[in-house]
Amino acid sequence: QIRRLGASCDWEREKFTLDEDMSAAVTEAFVRLYEKDLIYKGDYMCNWSPELQTAVSDLEVIYSEEMGKLYHFKYELVPDEGAEGPAEMDHIPVATTRPETILGDTAVCVHPEDERYKGVVGRKVRVPFVDREIPVITDDYVDMEFGTGALKITPAHDINDYEIGKRHDLELINIMAKDATINDAGGKYAGLDRYEARAKLWEDMEAAGLALSVEDHMQRVPRSERSGEVIEPLVSSQWFVKASPLAAPALEKVRSGEVKIIPERFEKVYFNWLDNIQDWCISRQLWWGHRIPVWYADKGDGKMVPVCARSEEDAIAKAEEMLGCPPKTLEQDPDVLDTWFSSGLWPFSTLGWPNETPDLAKFYPTQVMETGYDILFFWVARMMMMGIELTGQAPFSTVYMHGLVRDAEGQKMSKTKGNVVDPLEAIDQYGTDALRYSLVTGSTPGQDIPLSNERLLANRNLCNKLWNTCRYVVTGSLSTLSDAERDALAVRGPITAKELADLPLAERYIISRAHQLVTSVTAALDEYTMGAAGTEVARFLWDEYADW
Repeated sequence: QIRRLGASCDWEREKFTLDEDMSAAVTEAFVRLYEKDLIYKGDYMCNWSPELQTAVSDLEVIYSEEMGKLYHFKYELVPDEGAEGPAEMDHIPVATTRPETILGDTAVCVHPEDERYKGVVGRKVRVPFVDREIPVITDDYVDMEFGTGALKITPAHDINDYEIGKRHDLELINIMAKDATINDAGGKYAGLDRYEARAKLWEDMEAAGLALSVEDHMQRVPRSERSGEVIEPLVSSQWFVKASPLAAPALEKVRSGEVKIIPERFEKVYFNWLDNIQDWCISRQLWWGHRIPVWYADKGDGKMVPVCARSEEDAIAKAEEMLGCPPKTLEQDPDVLDTWFSSGLWPFSTLGWPNETPDLAKFYPTQVMETGYDILFFWVARMMMMGIELTGQAPFSTVYMHGLVRDAEGQKMSKTKGNVVDPLEAIDQYGTDALRYSLVTGSTPGQDIPLSNERLLANRNLCNKLWNTCRYVVTGSLSTLSDAERDALAVRGPITAKELADLPLAERYIISRAHQLVTSVTAALDEYTMGAAGTEVARFLWDEYADW
């Protein structure tokens, strides 16, 4: 498609992310960040894709408003003769959208100033069906005005609960296997799919008299951008990049004006994301990708020591130095890196980094980075962070954010809707020039581009108009002239003011209009308003030159 569109790429410089030199650059970047203590491994809450069997980043999770259910139930208080609470209070009413997670609850939480629950703070409630007692705690996070003012806390299966759990040193009870079935911690529900467990557990709650009510409830559902399935918050062992130290200089480059984002409104979006950035989960449980360059060495005592190295030979040497003897076993971490890790290196890894190559010296940093606004976080921010950290320079000085190509009604193109415009089919039917011109003139920085067959047809007609006007001049008027007459009309350089003044009025008029066109188009291009520039050219060709 890129070739057919006539892109002027240097095709001799093609790169593939898993090429040997590209892989070496990825390994080098990982090792450098690791040695600066900017990469670590730990057990943290991540977004887990049960279908893909891998962690996914926050940016790969799409939230959609969907109608679900809100389940209200009783958390029965464990009898306590010394309790000071109201005698009639034998339970705490709680609500959840995911009843199956009750099996992993480790606390019930209320606001410290909520008078309704003053007498039950510090007491215990009983988790249904798993024979476990958990405490009633307080935390400022709780909104007293929302629902009953009491929250069930499942630190292993909810990001907010995870943070509360850390503050109160609550136990993490993972009740879910990697495929989203209930594990042995779920007692009699072990082996059931999460939705099957939800239905069965609620049925048992009703039978036990613990269910209060169920109501329709609009909720934000996290879905995988790749597979579309519902993401499960899960605590697992993953590799992370410490993002804040990398984000700070990337923020400063834009705030200082050294790097400009066009349109400017996207700078606010950029600032908001980097100001609130979380550590970046970079490990994936996939078979395809750059493998984590960390090996685990064992000298025979069963203790595995992590060794970050540029190769297995390097890892053996480092392990021997760390252990004081050759390792008995050496196994590489099975995880692979998030694809955006290698993508973040693209502006300089493609030029030969980490080697000091002539290409790197000549072409890095570049000037304009042009991409879609939908990957401002995925790619642009990460190129900024990685580029500044690993080369000391921002990878570009201007970021031009174009929109997404949509159908004539502004809807996202999809095969199911039948509104996809295939570029190759469009070229076959309307020509490359018509498609290119439609995309350029339909573009406003940061705005989506509506594309329809009608627009392509109109711009094909414009291309035909230009062709016919040229043919009219070349094969019409000029064809009747002698060689000497045609030679006399030739313009071989800028004409002087006197030569312009000596021309007939009609010629002076069209030349002056052409000068005005150059001025307006140059101004538009300088402001990156490509659509306006293209429209100006079309208007001049059709309305003035062709009619002149």
